[in-house]
Amino acid sequence: MHFPRRTRTAADRQRSKVFRPLLWTGIGLVAASGLLAVWLLQASSPEPSANALAATGGHVYVTNQLDNTVSVIDGRTNKVVATVPAGKAPEGIAIARDGRHAYIADNGSAAVSVLDTRTNKIVGTVPVGKSPTGVRLSPDGKTLYVANGGSNSVSVLDTRTNHVTASVPVGVSPVSVAVSPDGATAYVANTGSRSVSVIDTRTHRVVRDLPAGNSPVGVAVTPDGGSAYVADETAAKVSVVGIKSRTVVATVPVGEGPFDVALAPDGSKAYVAVLGPGNVSVVDTRSHRVSATVSLGPPGTDPFNVAVTSGAVYVTNQGAGTLAVINPKTLKVVATTTVGTSPFGVAVSP
Repeated sequence: MHFPRRTRTAADRQRSKVFRPLLWTGIGLVAASGLLAVWLLQASSPEPSANALAATGGHVYVTNQLDNTVSVIDGRTNKVVATVPAGKAPEGIAIARDGRHAYIADNGSAAVSVLDTRTNKIVGTVPVGKSPTGVRLSPDGKTLYVANGGSNSVSVLDTRTNHVTASVPVGVSPVSVAVSPDGATAYVANTGSRSVSVIDTRTHRVVRDLPAGNSPVGVAVTPDGGSAYVADETAAKVSVVGIKSRTVVATVPVGEGPFDVALAPDGSKAYVAVLGPGNVSVVDTRSHRVSATVSLGPPGTDPFNVAVTSGAVYVTNQGAGTLAVINPKTLKVVATTTVGTSPFGVAVSP
């Protein structure tokens, strides 16, 4: 099952890429009177290098929906170091806590592929429901939750055995999953039933459904577990849902076609990929207002999914076929990497 805007035309894929190189012109090193002085001369951009934003030297993984591949990107150089064949129409992706495996939702194969990140080879395939889209690991890494858009269910996968241990009926067309910081609850955005299903992870049952606007797609939970941020694609806004109150406590206009949302590690900001204008809206989670907008390219760039670390914000641009790297301090694009055709999901290794 595929949702609006996911399959791009050939004309869309030919749109210009965004690339902002960092220029450094020289380093002067002079020693005198036993004192060493260092001058760093910058000819142009004052931005920190992309290397300084690397996530502890890990790798970034991007699923390419129309190529049936995963691009593996060096987090220090922002260059593609491997391209791995996956299942049909790979979409969501999650990385194990130890970084040794990646779990890929193969939408067209009704399965999850298990990637060994040391060898960059698929070492297992686990059948799940129809049209799996979003995947999310529990905080302890022992359980993977898979949103099956075509089965209206969530598959619960034991990562130690790579077997499905439960299938949880949820709303219509579930797209994405988030898990509370304590691992006790999973939240599922159901784009077809305008709701977020709340799953008790101990009983594998839906305990309530929360209102979430017109067309909820991406969902993220704050580090304190108090709120869920839901990207409402057709309403051009983000809904902030109070977990305890079970109500929408705020709505934040962000532009046409918000598809995914991810929170900063400290919970101070929410980063929203907005398809229509081709940007990322930065939401202040205290005021529930857009505090900044980062342009990733012209309409047709289609920022799609977001992953956030303490040092970088990574965004897949589905129409442009690129991965953008944003400095969260300056909110500038510091690197743009060409990946495969119709990049979808993104995840960062520890």
